[in-house]
Amino acid sequence: MTSPVGEALADRIRPCGPTLEAPGLATLKAQLVEAGLGPVLDTAWPALAPVFAASPYLASLARRRPEALGEMLKVSPEASLADILMRTGALTGGTDEMKRPLRLAKADLHLLTALADLGGVWDLGAVTGALSRFADATSQAALRAVAHDLRERGRLVSDPDPDNPIPGLFGLAMGKHGALELNYSSDIDISLFCDPERLAGALAKGVEMQRTVDRAAQAFAALLTERTGDGYVFRVDLRLRPDPSSTPPVVAVPMALDYYEGVGQNWERAAFIKARAMLGDREAGYEFLEALVPFVWRRSLDYQAILDVQSIKRQIHVHKTGEGLEAAGANLKLGRGGIREIEFYAQTQQLILGGRNPALRLSATLPALEALTRAGHVPEATRAALSQAYVRLRGLEHRVQMLADEQTHALPVDDVRRRAVAALSGEADLAAFDASVEALLAEVNRLYGDLFEGEESLSSDYGSLVFTGVENDPETLATLERMGFAEPGPVSDMIRSWHHGRIPATRSARGRELFTRLAPRLLEALAATGAPDQAFRRFAVFFSGLSAGVQIQALFLNQPTLFDLVVRVMAWAPRLARALGRDPAALDSMLDTRFQTPLDADTGVADQMRAEAAAAEDFEAAMDAVRRLHRDQRFRIGLQTLTGRADVEAAGRAYTVLADASIQALAQAALVEVTRQSGLIDGSVAVVALGKAGSREMTGASDLDLITVHEAPADALSEGRGLPPETWYGRFTQRLIAALSAHTSQGGLYEVDMRLRPSGSKGPLSVKLARLSDYYAGEADTWEFMVLTRARVVWASDPAFGARVAGVLEDVVRAHGRTPETLAHHVRAMRDRMMRDLPSGGFWDLKRVAGGLVDAEFVAQYRQLLRAGAGEALTVSTLEALTDDPELAEAWRTQQGIAQIFACSFNEKPVPEDEPAGLQARLAEVGGQGDLVGLKDHLVALRERARARFETVLPPVATES
Repeated sequence: MTSPVGEALADRIRPCGPTLEAPGLATLKAQLVEAGLGPVLDTAWPALAPVFAASPYLASLARRRPEALGEMLKVSPEASLADILMRTGALTGGTDEMKRPLRLAKADLHLLTALADLGGVWDLGAVTGALSRFADATSQAALRAVAHDLRERGRLVSDPDPDNPIPGLFGLAMGKHGALELNYSSDIDISLFCDPERLAGALAKGVEMQRTVDRAAQAFAALLTERTGDGYVFRVDLRLRPDPSSTPPVVAVPMALDYYEGVGQNWERAAFIKARAMLGDREAGYEFLEALVPFVWRRSLDYQAILDVQSIKRQIHVHKTGEGLEAAGANLKLGRGGIREIEFYAQTQQLILGGRNPALRLSATLPALEALTRAGHVPEATRAALSQAYVRLRGLEHRVQMLADEQTHALPVDDVRRRAVAALSGEADLAAFDASVEALLAEVNRLYGDLFEGEESLSSDYGSLVFTGVENDPETLATLERMGFAEPGPVSDMIRSWHHGRIPATRSARGRELFTRLAPRLLEALAATGAPDQAFRRFAVFFSGLSAGVQIQALFLNQPTLFDLVVRVMAWAPRLARALGRDPAALDSMLDTRFQTPLDADTGVADQMRAEAAAAEDFEAAMDAVRRLHRDQRFRIGLQTLTGRADVEAAGRAYTVLADASIQALAQAALVEVTRQSGLIDGSVAVVALGKAGSREMTGASDLDLITVHEAPADALSEGRGLPPETWYGRFTQRLIAALSAHTSQGGLYEVDMRLRPSGSKGPLSVKLARLSDYYAGEADTWEFMVLTRARVVWASDPAFGARVAGVLEDVVRAHGRTPETLAHHVRAMRDRMMRDLPSGGFWDLKRVAGGLVDAEFVAQYRQLLRAGAGEALTVSTLEALTDDPELAEAWRTQQGIAQIFACSFNEKPVPEDEPAGLQARLAEVGGQGDLVGLKDHLVALRERARARFETVLPPVATES
């Protein structure tokens, strides 16, 4: 028997739009007639046909539940809803018993809601209210079932209470569920908490509280989420709890309050605008929400806090013209001009203004807009436009989800499925439907943009960059993909974790506020490198290692050019990036005004290094003082070299000045330390640099080739310990090697090689000055004289002794005793042996390749020995020694420059072809070329000319036939 006309659903629904062609529609009608729905279908079929033609999901519900359809058509939809809620609320038993009835109730609710919505019987509030009230009822039923099972297993001992199944355990409905605004196929966001004091009395003695409630939460979610032959009830999302990646499914109230008071974010405050105690121990839930009022509704906000609240909406990209907005595939919820923009429009103003005006603390979007208008914060015309748009967008969202009960918010790309959405919306013309949707989205996006006209944008020209919430924003992932990130998901995950304050740099509120502004600039800078994924990984290591982040982030924001520079390092220079990651404090040097000073200028750092080491309280402190300054200066030199602020020859000199200062400071400290431990001795010692350090041509990867030379009376012994000079100065040398090469808490300096001393590793660590002269006069090979052409005294305990050592070294070189022919023969034979025993490692082996650095350096050292024998002026510089060999000089200069960039950039064998375009361009610039291909061609030609000159100066050694 039907209800009076005007109340029955069959009498009230109207056709939603045109009836599409749908195979099986006639069959469905016949099945419904056969099921006894004939009389009521006479009235309702004109309205039902468009629905079932457009929505396979709703047609399947009608086919599976004809009796339920018949009943709901005969009574008012309000009566049907009341019946569904009553039946759900009356369910008893455990989780197994409740699975099927809950799913059947969901099917009935979905069919009823769709028909009342599409037939024009219910407005948006009635539709979302019905869905939300049903979610409340099913959630409570599920928790009752879980409690039933706990009692059956003897874990729960409290008296059964359908309104409070597990005392002390409660759930908050969050998001649209909390505001009674659920969409048709929505998840339900529930945050579960427990009051330990209330819960303790409900559990059996000896039952572990946290483990029990966590398992209860999992059973609760599984009961509602699991798909069976009858479908599912709701997808349950428990992640809107404090820091979900590191907290259990159920969070204890004291822990939650500490979290929100300490590191709670503004987007979490916005989420709590809609929070509602609806599950379990609601009294405990009310108390918890009351305790959070000061967190959510702050009575006073400083300027930075207001900007951070506004950042929630400024992360969305605004297109004033609506360009690029298309109906096909448009995300009605999260896309430009979508539902989220309207929600953020209201919520951000509520957070800023609601602390002082309780009338603005409304959970639902439309009432919140009305309240903001009444309070004079939103113009009436804007409120009306946004409210109308919100209603239409939510209606479209529901119709998209009604097609197949999918959790989607995007209009179908496929024309056939989008035409079905249009039909459910009353539109017969797809083109007109698309145009109206695009105009709607553009208008919302325009109004949204007007809200923060003139404010700093936190989006990107690539698109939106939203990092709120507990899951990755699809629009943001699309933006990251457009930026060139191959793996946008992990990047977004990491940035959201930084927003959560999981690293020291963002642990403070100020640090998080600064990072909100820095994040889009970081991503733009990473995209500009051409290698965003690699650069981000290296930046993440560095940023996570900062002990505090306010000062550095403020520096980056105030000096964007400097920030871009650092990000480029992350992409171009794994070596420097690793150094920063290992020791982020190196970046503090950028706060020093001397950081940008040209490398050739005297910044006073060498004097500072010597002074700080001398003032240190002990040897280890001196080592640390030198390492701190060395770390900063090596980073400064590398950065200026890599980016072209300094030329590569200036870099070589700067690295050498830094090495000299380190040696001088630590040699003096080592002398003091050995004197303290082994007593004073009558004598002098000097440190001599060889190789690249001697010729002032070091790179950021250079080792130190050193020897120490000493002189003391033959009968000298150290005071107190009675050590002879050879032992005493051997200990000094050991201390110096340790000071230069050992790793301390402040890092390391250099690898030290002492094998170039007379007698090599078999001889004493420190060489007597007289022994040095004797050795070279009678025992040294040609290669050892070649080594001495780059010998340079760096430090001496007595300046006069240092001058004497320098004089002896020059005398030794001049007295090498080789004729030009013999010298050429020896040098060429040695180079041939090196090419045989240590062949080139490939094209980018700048040192050993034919025509490479070694060829040029061998000729330079050969020239030096010739000039030494002839009594001419000497130099330690390779380029100055090659004045007669311009082909070799050019090849050396170019490849030494590339080696400088390699030393900044790479930890392992370089492969420039695999590196970002920016680094390739810098390498090409060093070689005077336009690109990497041009550089490689240029190197081939340079090396051919250099090798030809090498063959002329040092012709092949003749072999006996």
